[in-house]
Amino acid sequence: MKTRFILTLIIILVGFNSCDEDRLSPTNPNQLGSETFYRTGPQLVAAINSVYAGLQANNLYNREYFFLQDLLSDDCDTGGPQLEAARAQVLNHVFDGSNPLVEANWRGWYRVIHRANLVLENADKATEEITEDLRSRVIGEAYFLRALAHYELVTQWGGIPLMLNTAESPDGNPRASEDEVYAVLFADLTEAINRLPLRSAYSGSDSGRASKGAAQALAAKAHMFRGNYSAARPFLLEIVSSNQYSLVDRYLDNFEEENENNSESVWEIQFSEAFGTAGAWNGNGNGIAEVTFRGQEYGPTAWRNVIPSLPLFNDYERVANGAAKDDPRISYNFFRIGDPFNGGSEVLTVDKVQGDTERASWRKYQMIYKRGAENTQSGINFRAIRYADVLLMMAEVENELSGPSAALPYINQVRARADVAMPPYPTAQYPTSSKIEMFRAIQHERRVELAGEQIRNKDIRRWRRQNLLSSEPIPNWNVRFDKLPIPLSEIDNNSALTNADQNPGY
Repeated sequence: MKTRFILTLIIILVGFNSCDEDRLSPTNPNQLGSETFYRTGPQLVAAINSVYAGLQANNLYNREYFFLQDLLSDDCDTGGPQLEAARAQVLNHVFDGSNPLVEANWRGWYRVIHRANLVLENADKATEEITEDLRSRVIGEAYFLRALAHYELVTQWGGIPLMLNTAESPDGNPRASEDEVYAVLFADLTEAINRLPLRSAYSGSDSGRASKGAAQALAAKAHMFRGNYSAARPFLLEIVSSNQYSLVDRYLDNFEEENENNSESVWEIQFSEAFGTAGAWNGNGNGIAEVTFRGQEYGPTAWRNVIPSLPLFNDYERVANGAAKDDPRISYNFFRIGDPFNGGSEVLTVDKVQGDTERASWRKYQMIYKRGAENTQSGINFRAIRYADVLLMMAEVENELSGPSAALPYINQVRARADVAMPPYPTAQYPTSSKIEMFRAIQHERRVELAGEQIRNKDIRRWRRQNLLSSEPIPNWNVRFDKLPIPLSEIDNNSALTNADQNPGY
């Protein structure tokens, strides 16, 4: 079932007027504010739902998050001159602090932090229609979502202004160090892990909520980004031993609408065409917009603004290149001329594919597997953390800490998926007798398994910082792009920041 995380008008009033004392005065019984709203369990659940709704906004998963992540990686290329200038700047690595995508993502994650802070500050005020288990779970969800936002910010911008309380004045906060941000992130995840239930505790409309496994996976990702494999290992081992997750037999079940929140899903960003499309175009988070632009932006019969890069497409194993088998994930990830769509009733032809007809198009998250055309209202969930990702992280950790033989069972589980069934490692192309060889196989497997899932950018960044890249994959990369620029609007509007706080090179 779809999870309906509706962004209510009430929560918006609370979120955006939280520092206006006149509006929050309890002497005005007709004005809702933090002093008058958080009274009941249902109100507290509505408040945490508004934090999830921040993820669905235009500046994050509705549109700008997948663009920023994919264009910063080497997974994607432009589909043609129709790609907007601001997006082309990111793809070509010629952007600065004025770039709208950079600003949109920054603003989106701080909105999530602000709403999570509101929940954390007011959760104890609910006294009606609430159990302590519900209160603790909601608090755990808020800690997880705040940690997620801090993870996204610190891994891309480095040290950032920490906002651990709702704003009480127009003055901003100074920039904290990366270590300080990670300290808050890990403290929040400890709280989340201790409070959140296992995935199996959720059902029905609660299926998309954060679970203990999601918090553990995020903790592992954060430690691995810092190169701390030994710290990541216990979190990954607990996920694997929890018996909460398993790979689905059919790879595409992870990217189509009918099989969402399945056994492979550790956590998903929920979308649905059923609950509202207001604010989808340049939404500011104030409307109900539980749909995403992904299909329209990437689809071969739609705008096709972004297509798979040739290095990614060519990285898949093929018999013609010496592999024992053509990797079936080629056809699962990409559409090509002659491929069926719309339930098999149509075939992609030259006149249906925009731009360069010789290049593949994305198939992941495309609605045309069951209908004739894409639009700006896709309801397919984003699989933010998959169990396949957990297994490949486990392989990387074990290779580093124990050697390649300990990594083999985990990486080969991913290869053994029923409708993938690639020959197990080692192979002729990817021997695994040493840590270096195994790491090359892990890098390959992460790329072909997780392509187009907004993971590659962070993989490249962390491997680059740990000197684990054999060659630089981004043609126009410069050392200044190790961190993104702090948006100029933040420096202009935050009185605690100056131009000296900008990341080097911008």
